[in-house]
Amino acid sequence: MPKKLIGRIDKADFPLFDLFDIDVKIDTGAYTSSIHCHKVIVEDDLLKCTFYDKGHPHYNGKEIIFKTYDLTKVKSSNGMVQERYKVKTTIFIFNKKYKINLTLSTRDDMKYPILIGRRFLNKKFVVDVHLKNLSFENKAEKSNQ
Repeated sequence: MPKKLIGRIDKADFPLFDLFDIDVKIDTGAYTSSIHCHKVIVEDDLLKCTFYDKGHPHYNGKEIIFKTYDLTKVKSSNGMVQERYKVKTTIFIFNKKYKINLTLSTRDDMKYPILIGRRFLNKKFVVDVHLKNLSFENKAEKSNQ
């Protein structure tokens, strides 16, 4: 299967989270993909998190509850290791649904609420850092037809 060309930033949908046209940064330096969560708690063996951020207007403030989740260790670019919760969900990009693992992190100080790492990109996409919003533009074209 040929690889799809993707730019350095784009917009994607996460239908299970009720999040649509969310800004994503394609990060070939990151192995794992991550999503910004405002609040994450474990209660009665359920992982509860809220996707809300005033700086990201498409984040809806809805609480999402996960029955299944894992803990994983993530090493940042500065060499620090963090333990994070990891969830499985779907991403809709280039008019196609894919499975994706996302670690939950607080990204208050980051411009993009979601980072897409190499593990997801591998064997599916080739990144051209000069391009952006290829999937989002393709989605707009399809809806205008």
